[in-house]
Amino acid sequence: MKIRIEIVAVDCLMVRLFDSIDEAHMPWLLAASRRLHECFGQRLIDLVPSYTTLMVHYDLQQLQASEARQLIAQALDDLQPDTRGSGRTHSLPTWYDPRVGPELKLLADRSGLSVNQVIERHSGHEYQVFALGFVPGFAFMGLVDEILASPRLNTPRKRVAAGSVGIAERQTAAYPQVSPGGWNLIGRTPVRLFDHALEGYSLLHPGDRVRFEAVSHDEFIRLGGDDTPLEAQP
Repeated sequence: MKIRIEIVAVDCLMVRLFDSIDEAHMPWLLAASRRLHECFGQRLIDLVPSYTTLMVHYDLQQLQASEARQLIAQALDDLQPDTRGSGRTHSLPTWYDPRVGPELKLLADRSGLSVNQVIERHSGHEYQVFALGFVPGFAFMGLVDEILASPRLNTPRKRVAAGSVGIAERQTAAYPQVSPGGWNLIGRTPVRLFDHALEGYSLLHPGDRVRFEAVSHDEFIRLGGDDTPLEAQP
């Protein structure tokens, strides 16, 4: 691992730890995040982890750029992976059905699997939360089974229902709120993913693990799910 520091803005530096996405990198990123929080203290405005990087947004009134670089070097000296597994594990009940997951059959056709096999492959893996972004509470998770990997839609939808579960390349996610979106939708979860009552407003955080649990339509409705259909993308 060769740590690099890149300029993002006048008060932001990007710490790049890796060049490729790998679940094995998360313990290093978590360890780096803890160290940076400790070193910067109140001089840190925000720290944004991603697949291979951490963006350090610091207070210009308290630090010069050269001092921020020195703190980063100090924090990451002799860095060791965090093996404590601080992230939480979540189970998201999901109703897999073409009415709310219009690309479910498309993914089956592309992969040569049956619809039930697609559901089994997707729900049979525990996913790592790598980053939050796009909209508040949107957690980028991976890595999806290679046979299910599918490119984003050529034309994004103008409206994707809250709770919609989708796949883009080898990533998977659940939309926390109604928004535009171009992922391949395969189901929907009734779980509230972004709420002011939640700690940090988001249910999911980098370092967490997530498993999608296939449930029946009746169970989905009992849990408060909205089964309003979405049309397949032309």
